[in-house]
Amino acid sequence: MASTISPTLEKDFSSGNSTPGHIPSFNLDYQTGPYSNGYHQHLDASHDSETALRKMRTAGSISITPELFEKLYLSPQNKVHGDLRKTFGNPTPLAIIGFLICLTPLSICLMGWRGSGGSGASGTGTYYFFGGLLMTIGSLGEFIIGNTFPFVVFGSFGAFWLGWAATLQPFYNAYGAYSTTGDVADGLTTIGFRSSYAFFFLAMGMLCFIYMICALRTNIVFFLIFLTLLLTFVLLAATYWHANNGNMSMSHSCQVAAGACAFVASLCGWWMFTAIMLASLDFPFSLPVGDLSGVIKGASQKRADENV
Repeated sequence: MASTISPTLEKDFSSGNSTPGHIPSFNLDYQTGPYSNGYHQHLDASHDSETALRKMRTAGSISITPELFEKLYLSPQNKVHGDLRKTFGNPTPLAIIGFLICLTPLSICLMGWRGSGGSGASGTGTYYFFGGLLMTIGSLGEFIIGNTFPFVVFGSFGAFWLGWAATLQPFYNAYGAYSTTGDVADGLTTIGFRSSYAFFFLAMGMLCFIYMICALRTNIVFFLIFLTLLLTFVLLAATYWHANNGNMSMSHSCQVAAGACAFVASLCGWWMFTAIMLASLDFPFSLPVGDLSGVIKGASQKRADENV
């Protein structure tokens, strides 16, 4: 999808000049050396690889549109000193695939397809090494290149998957600690564990609510992911509390609904992952993600507009 944002809105930080009303862009600076001619070129999603390479060889600096930047990094453009984004690969898709390989099977288990269940306990290893490991690595990568929002999102969900996996591990005694008789099968143990663990789901729901609001500065798909995750965590908490009240039919319905919401979130995630990979490899076509980076103006852009 070609960008609809005008190149005139781009700004070259490398020149040291600031024009009021311009939106900061991410620049690849080539102002010195045999290929430098001291002027600024602009790249967006419509450029093919040959055109991009030619412009990189001749331009004083290169910028990409806010739409393309946001699609690649799931974050509005920000000014970061140094060349870290030219030095390191994009960590965003690594974290996303770690999330999806955990969430997709778990959502199916919650819905009970083909006899699955057990709160997704069969995927404990996956939660450790896909969700926990890959999302933590991706979070650190986002930290290194200066993308605060995805750094916090991926880090918190990496910790969530590690916490979920640890809870399912008997070694950590998360369930048995509620037993007063030493028998983890007694009803009081189940009630105590469910009542307590449901608050963890509520806390994750609050976190997703904040992320959902922040995602209004990124794109529609990212917003939908957090919206459906918010519903997932609220429904999981309701699943546990209804079970404690003896309303097993309602508890089961809430669990299935939570699985359905998580499944929608995973579908949105797969769409996002595909869109990022296509953009990263400069495919001649792209998937739309519903760019919102220019809909809600940032505080710095508003101040610049007021000074015009």
